[in-house]
Amino acid sequence: MELRTLRYFVAVAEELHFGRAARRLHISQPPLSRAVKQLETDLGARLLDRSPNGVSLTPAGAVLLDEARALLLRADRVRGRVSEAAGPAVLTVGILGESGDPRALRLADAYRRRHPQVEVRVREADLSDPTCGLHAGAVDVALTRGPFDETGLTVHGLGADPVGALLRRDDPLARQVSLRLGDLADRRWFVFPEGTDHLWQAYWGGGESREGPVVRAVQECRQAVLWNGTVGLTLLDHAPGEGLAVVPLTDMPPSPLVVAWRESGATPLIHSFARTAAAVYAA
Repeated sequence: MELRTLRYFVAVAEELHFGRAARRLHISQPPLSRAVKQLETDLGARLLDRSPNGVSLTPAGAVLLDEARALLLRADRVRGRVSEAAGPAVLTVGILGESGDPRALRLADAYRRRHPQVEVRVREADLSDPTCGLHAGAVDVALTRGPFDETGLTVHGLGADPVGALLRRDDPLARQVSLRLGDLADRRWFVFPEGTDHLWQAYWGGGESREGPVVRAVQECRQAVLWNGTVGLTLLDHAPGEGLAVVPLTDMPPSPLVVAWRESGATPLIHSFARTAAAVYAA
Protein backbone atom coordinates (compact mmCIF):
# COMPACT_ATOMS: atom_id res chain seq x y z
CA MET A 1 0.00 0.00 0.00
CA GLU A 2 1.31 3.44 -0.92
CA LEU A 3 0.85 6.39 1.41
CA ARG A 4 -0.72 8.37 -1.43
CA THR A 5 -3.37 5.69 -1.93
CA LEU A 6 -4.11 5.66 1.80
CA ARG A 7 -4.51 9.45 1.74
CA TYR A 8 -6.97 9.04 -1.13
CA PHE A 9 -8.95 6.43 0.81
CA VAL A 10 -9.02 8.54 3.99
CA ALA A 11 -10.35 11.53 2.04
CA VAL A 12 -13.16 9.44 0.54
CA ALA A 13 -13.91 7.79 3.88
CA GLU A 14 -14.13 11.15 5.66
CA GLU A 15 -16.10 12.93 2.95
CA LEU A 16 -18.25 9.88 2.10
CA HIS A 17 -18.39 11.25 -1.44
CA PHE A 18 -15.91 10.79 -4.31
CA GLY A 19 -16.57 14.22 -5.82
CA ARG A 20 -15.96 16.11 -2.58
CA ALA A 21 -12.89 13.99 -1.84
CA ALA A 22 -11.47 14.72 -5.30
CA ARG A 23 -11.92 18.46 -4.80
CA ARG A 24 -10.27 18.21 -1.38
CA LEU A 25 -7.29 16.38 -2.91
CA HIS A 26 -7.12 18.71 -5.94
CA ILE A 27 -7.39 15.82 -8.39
CA SER A 28 -10.06 14.66 -10.83
CA GLN A 29 -12.55 12.01 -9.75
CA PRO A 30 -11.72 9.13 -12.19
CA PRO A 31 -8.14 8.49 -10.95
CA LEU A 32 -9.38 8.71 -7.36
CA SER A 33 -12.04 6.08 -8.03
CA ARG A 34 -9.50 3.83 -9.76
CA ALA A 35 -7.03 4.14 -6.89
CA VAL A 36 -9.60 3.15 -4.26
CA LYS A 37 -10.85 0.28 -6.41
CA GLN A 38 -7.28 -0.97 -6.82
CA LEU A 39 -6.79 -0.72 -3.06
CA GLU A 40 -9.84 -2.94 -2.55
CA THR A 41 -8.43 -5.42 -5.05
CA ASP A 42 -5.02 -5.46 -3.35
CA LEU A 43 -6.55 -6.02 0.08
CA GLY A 44 -9.15 -8.50 -1.14
CA ALA A 45 -11.92 -6.68 0.71
CA ARG A 46 -14.74 -4.28 -0.14
CA LEU A 47 -14.02 -1.06 1.71
CA LEU A 48 -16.94 1.08 0.57
CA ASP A 49 -20.58 0.57 -0.26
CA ARG A 50 -21.36 2.80 -3.23
CA SER A 51 -24.75 4.37 -4.05
CA PRO A 52 -25.99 7.28 -6.19
CA ASN A 53 -26.07 9.44 -3.04
CA GLY A 54 -22.49 8.76 -2.02
CA VAL A 55 -20.62 6.04 -0.18
CA SER A 56 -20.57 4.40 3.24
CA LEU A 57 -17.87 2.43 5.01
CA THR A 58 -18.01 -1.33 5.25
CA PRO A 59 -16.70 -2.96 8.45
CA ALA A 60 -13.41 -3.59 6.66
CA GLY A 61 -13.34 0.01 5.52
CA ALA A 62 -13.84 1.28 9.06
CA VAL A 63 -10.87 -0.79 10.25
CA LEU A 64 -8.67 0.51 7.43
CA LEU A 65 -9.69 4.10 8.15
CA ASP A 66 -8.42 3.81 11.73
CA GLU A 67 -5.20 2.11 10.67
CA ALA A 68 -4.62 4.48 7.74
CA ARG A 69 -5.00 7.57 9.91
CA ALA A 70 -2.42 6.18 12.34
CA LEU A 71 0.00 5.30 9.52
CA LEU A 72 -0.34 8.71 7.86
CA LEU A 73 0.16 10.50 11.18
CA ARG A 74 3.29 8.44 11.75
CA ALA A 75 4.53 9.23 8.23
CA ASP A 76 4.00 12.95 8.81
CA ARG A 77 5.97 12.74 12.05
CA VAL A 78 8.81 10.96 10.25
CA ARG A 79 8.86 13.64 7.57
CA GLY A 80 8.90 16.37 10.18
CA ARG A 81 11.76 14.82 12.15
CA VAL A 82 13.82 14.30 9.00
CA SER A 83 13.17 17.91 7.95
CA GLU A 84 14.28 19.18 11.35
CA ALA A 85 17.45 17.12 11.16
CA ALA A 86 18.22 18.34 7.64
CA GLY A 87 17.81 21.99 8.61
CA PRO A 88 15.75 24.69 6.88
CA ALA A 89 14.81 23.92 3.28
CA VAL A 90 14.39 26.57 0.61
CA LEU A 91 12.83 26.28 -2.86
CA THR A 92 13.09 29.15 -5.31
CA VAL A 93 10.21 29.19 -7.78
CA GLY A 94 10.20 31.27 -10.94
CA ILE A 95 6.83 32.53 -12.16
CA LEU A 96 6.36 34.24 -15.50
CA GLY A 97 4.64 37.60 -15.67
CA GLU A 98 1.51 38.20 -13.64
CA SER A 99 1.09 35.70 -10.80
CA GLY A 100 -2.64 36.19 -10.13
CA ASP A 101 -3.71 32.97 -11.84
CA PRO A 102 -6.12 31.25 -9.39
CA ARG A 103 -4.57 27.90 -10.30
CA ALA A 104 -1.20 29.17 -9.07
CA LEU A 105 -2.84 30.20 -5.81
CA ARG A 106 -4.25 26.68 -5.39
CA LEU A 107 -0.80 25.27 -6.15
CA ALA A 108 0.72 27.46 -3.43
CA ASP A 109 -1.84 26.20 -0.91
CA ALA A 110 -1.38 22.55 -1.88
CA TYR A 111 2.42 22.72 -1.77
CA ARG A 112 2.41 24.47 1.59
CA ARG A 113 0.17 21.77 3.04
CA ARG A 114 2.55 19.10 1.76
CA HIS A 115 5.76 20.89 2.83
CA PRO A 116 4.95 23.30 5.67
CA GLN A 117 8.63 23.47 6.70
CA VAL A 118 9.87 24.62 3.28
CA GLU A 119 10.50 28.30 2.66
CA VAL A 120 9.34 29.08 -0.87
CA ARG A 121 10.94 32.10 -2.49
CA VAL A 122 9.18 33.41 -5.59
CA ARG A 123 11.02 35.19 -8.39
CA GLU A 124 8.65 36.88 -10.83
CA ALA A 125 10.37 36.98 -14.22
CA ASP A 126 9.69 39.37 -17.07
CA LEU A 127 8.68 38.31 -20.58
CA SER A 128 12.24 38.41 -21.92
CA ASP A 129 13.12 35.14 -20.14
CA PRO A 130 10.47 32.41 -20.40
CA THR A 131 12.65 30.05 -18.30
CA CYS A 132 12.34 32.52 -15.38
CA GLY A 133 16.07 32.25 -14.71
CA LEU A 134 16.46 28.46 -14.97
CA HIS A 135 19.33 28.57 -17.47
CA ALA A 136 21.10 31.14 -15.30
CA GLY A 137 20.57 29.08 -12.14
CA ALA A 138 18.54 31.85 -10.51
CA VAL A 139 15.60 29.55 -9.66
CA ASP A 140 15.13 25.88 -8.82
CA VAL A 141 11.89 25.33 -10.72
CA ALA A 142 9.73 27.45 -13.01
CA LEU A 143 5.99 27.70 -13.56
CA THR A 144 5.98 29.22 -17.01
CA ARG A 145 4.90 28.99 -20.64
CA GLY A 146 6.52 27.52 -23.72
CA PRO A 147 7.89 27.24 -26.24
CA PHE A 148 11.51 27.94 -25.37
CA ASP A 149 14.94 26.31 -25.65
CA GLU A 150 14.69 23.18 -23.44
CA THR A 151 18.39 22.25 -23.64
CA GLY A 152 19.46 20.92 -20.24
CA LEU A 153 15.94 21.23 -18.84
CA THR A 154 13.16 18.83 -17.91
CA VAL A 155 9.80 20.20 -19.01
CA HIS A 156 6.34 18.81 -18.18
CA GLY A 157 3.15 20.18 -19.71
CA LEU A 158 0.31 21.24 -17.41
CA GLY A 159 -2.17 22.41 -20.03
CA ALA A 160 -2.66 25.02 -22.73
CA ASP A 161 -4.65 28.24 -22.96
CA PRO A 162 -6.07 29.92 -26.09
CA VAL A 163 -4.68 33.27 -27.19
CA GLY A 164 -6.13 36.27 -28.99
CA ALA A 165 -5.14 39.59 -30.52
CA LEU A 166 -4.74 42.49 -28.08
CA LEU A 167 -6.13 45.67 -29.63
CA ARG A 168 -7.31 49.13 -28.72
CA ARG A 169 -11.05 49.03 -28.11
CA ASP A 170 -11.59 51.65 -30.85
CA ASP A 171 -9.59 49.61 -33.39
CA PRO A 172 -11.88 48.50 -36.27
CA LEU A 173 -10.62 44.94 -35.85
CA ALA A 174 -11.79 44.91 -32.22
CA ARG A 175 -15.39 44.64 -33.45
CA GLN A 176 -14.72 41.28 -35.13
CA VAL A 177 -15.90 38.02 -33.59
CA SER A 178 -12.58 36.36 -34.48
CA LEU A 179 -9.45 37.10 -36.49
CA ARG A 180 -6.67 35.33 -38.34
CA LEU A 181 -2.99 36.24 -38.18
CA GLY A 182 -3.20 37.50 -41.73
CA ASP A 183 -5.58 40.24 -40.57
CA LEU A 184 -2.71 41.68 -38.50
CA ALA A 185 0.02 41.32 -41.13
CA ASP A 186 0.36 45.02 -41.92
CA ARG A 187 0.32 46.19 -38.30
CA ARG A 188 3.14 47.07 -35.90
CA TRP A 189 3.46 44.63 -33.00
CA PHE A 190 5.00 44.97 -29.58
CA VAL A 191 8.16 42.84 -29.44
CA PHE A 192 10.52 41.45 -26.81
CA PRO A 193 14.13 42.63 -26.36
CA GLU A 194 16.93 41.47 -28.64
CA GLY A 195 18.40 38.20 -27.37
CA THR A 196 15.05 36.84 -26.14
CA ASP A 197 14.66 33.10 -26.75
CA HIS A 198 13.94 32.72 -30.49
CA LEU A 199 11.24 30.05 -30.05
CA TRP A 200 9.43 32.24 -27.53
CA GLN A 201 9.76 35.34 -29.69
CA ALA A 202 8.51 33.48 -32.75
CA TYR A 203 5.42 32.15 -30.97
CA TRP A 204 4.32 35.52 -29.57
CA GLY A 205 5.08 37.12 -32.91
CA GLY A 206 2.63 34.79 -34.63
CA GLY A 207 5.44 32.98 -36.46
CA GLU A 208 6.83 36.14 -38.06
CA SER A 209 9.60 38.65 -37.35
CA ARG A 210 7.82 41.80 -36.13
CA GLU A 211 8.71 45.44 -35.56
CA GLY A 212 7.39 47.77 -32.89
CA PRO A 213 7.93 48.99 -29.33
CA VAL A 214 10.04 46.76 -27.07
CA VAL A 215 8.29 45.43 -23.94
CA ARG A 216 9.33 43.29 -20.98
CA ALA A 217 6.19 42.99 -18.85
CA VAL A 218 2.49 42.25 -19.36
CA GLN A 219 1.53 45.78 -18.33
CA GLU A 220 4.04 47.20 -20.82
CA CYS A 221 2.36 45.14 -23.58
CA ARG A 222 -0.98 46.71 -22.73
CA GLN A 223 0.46 50.21 -22.58
CA ALA A 224 2.21 49.73 -25.93
CA VAL A 225 -1.15 48.93 -27.53
CA LEU A 226 -3.00 51.69 -25.68
CA TRP A 227 -0.50 54.47 -26.42
CA ASN A 228 0.81 53.42 -29.84
CA GLY A 229 -2.08 51.50 -31.43
CA THR A 230 0.22 48.51 -31.95
CA VAL A 231 -1.06 44.95 -31.64
CA GLY A 232 0.15 41.72 -30.12
CA LEU A 233 -0.98 38.47 -28.57
CA THR A 234 -2.33 37.78 -25.10
CA LEU A 235 -4.10 34.99 -23.26
CA LEU A 236 -7.76 34.97 -24.19
CA ASP A 237 -9.03 34.74 -20.62
CA HIS A 238 -6.88 37.62 -19.31
CA ALA A 239 -8.82 40.83 -18.71
CA PRO A 240 -7.22 43.26 -21.20
CA GLY A 241 -7.71 46.42 -19.16
CA GLU A 242 -9.43 49.75 -19.71
CA GLY A 243 -9.56 50.85 -23.34
CA LEU A 244 -8.42 47.49 -24.71
CA ALA A 245 -10.04 44.41 -26.24
CA VAL A 246 -9.05 40.82 -26.99
CA VAL A 247 -10.30 39.04 -30.12
CA PRO A 248 -9.82 35.26 -30.55
CA LEU A 249 -7.35 34.13 -33.22
CA THR A 250 -8.53 31.05 -35.07
CA ASP A 251 -5.14 30.03 -36.50
CA MET A 252 -2.94 30.36 -33.41
CA PRO A 253 -2.06 27.26 -31.36
CA PRO A 254 -2.82 27.60 -27.63
CA SER A 255 -0.13 28.75 -25.23
CA PRO A 256 1.41 25.76 -23.38
CA LEU A 257 1.65 26.02 -19.60
CA VAL A 258 4.58 24.02 -18.17
CA VAL A 259 6.63 23.30 -15.10
CA ALA A 260 10.37 23.04 -15.74
CA TRP A 261 13.67 22.54 -13.93
CA ARG A 262 17.32 21.88 -14.71
CA GLU A 263 18.11 18.23 -15.41
CA SER A 264 21.25 18.50 -13.29
CA GLY A 265 19.48 20.16 -10.37
CA ALA A 266 16.53 17.85 -9.69
CA THR A 267 15.72 17.37 -5.99
CA PRO A 268 12.89 15.67 -4.07
CA LEU A 269 11.38 19.11 -3.36
CA ILE A 270 11.36 19.94 -7.08
CA HIS A 271 9.82 16.59 -8.00
CA SER A 272 7.18 17.11 -5.32
CA PHE A 273 6.46 20.58 -6.72
CA ALA A 274 6.02 19.13 -10.22
CA ARG A 275 3.70 16.36 -8.98
CA THR A 276 1.64 18.84 -6.96
CA ALA A 277 1.39 21.19 -9.94
CA ALA A 278 0.26 18.35 -12.21
CA ALA A 279 -2.47 17.35 -9.72
CA VAL A 280 -3.70 20.92 -9.19
CA TYR A 281 -3.79 21.86 -12.86
CA ALA A 282 -5.50 18.57 -13.81
CA ALA A 283 -8.30 19.14 -11.30
